[in-house]
Amino acid sequence: MSESTVLKVSNLRVVYRRRGHPDVTAVDGLSLQIEAGRTVGLVGPSGSGKSSIAKAILGLAPIDGGSVELFGKDIKTLDRAGWKAVRRRAQMIFQDVGGSLTPRMRIGEAVAEPLLIHGLAPDRADRARRAVALLEEVGLDAALAARYPHELSGGQRQRVLIARALATEPEFVIADEPTASLDLSIQTQILALLDTQKRRRNLAMLYISHDMRTVRALCDDVVGLST
Repeated sequence: MSESTVLKVSNLRVVYRRRGHPDVTAVDGLSLQIEAGRTVGLVGPSGSGKSSIAKAILGLAPIDGGSVELFGKDIKTLDRAGWKAVRRRAQMIFQDVGGSLTPRMRIGEAVAEPLLIHGLAPDRADRARRAVALLEEVGLDAALAARYPHELSGGQRQRVLIARALATEPEFVIADEPTASLDLSIQTQILALLDTQKRRRNLAMLYISHDMRTVRALCDDVVGLST
């Protein structure tokens, strides 16, 4: 594993076990590697294990076999403090399906929340200032910081989710179907934004999608999954 390797997944196997029910194997034998500044597309139909792979990488799904190394560390060896440090450096951009932003939290507060969680900006005024700067960086007006999620369009909400993921200045980002619910023209804008941020920040990115058109537009390498 070279110094530039951010993520290395080797023969990953994810199995969900429920008492009284048959085991469900969601992922079996996946391997991939992502270097700093590179985007790998993970493409496959529904039920192919894309979301389980993302969750396993971030320690949110059971790893039954194989290994996941983030920043040179096997995630199975991480304690609570280790995970907190990793999750500051590794963030996820979710598809906006209405539940990714807290309805009663203003946009500025939502973007600033990771700064508070990770102790990166203890001062409230500083968090607000940095949230506005992040919103402007992803192409949104500063005035939107005072709005609520329902007052924004789908494309605007997706930009907010990108701003929130970038708040901790991560080195690795998982983008999980970030354009799936958007119109074609807005998809193109979001893809351009992701590519700009990747280059500006030298991010390693795992882009998850079922849409080969968007994968070809954004990704350096592609890993295909089947059901």
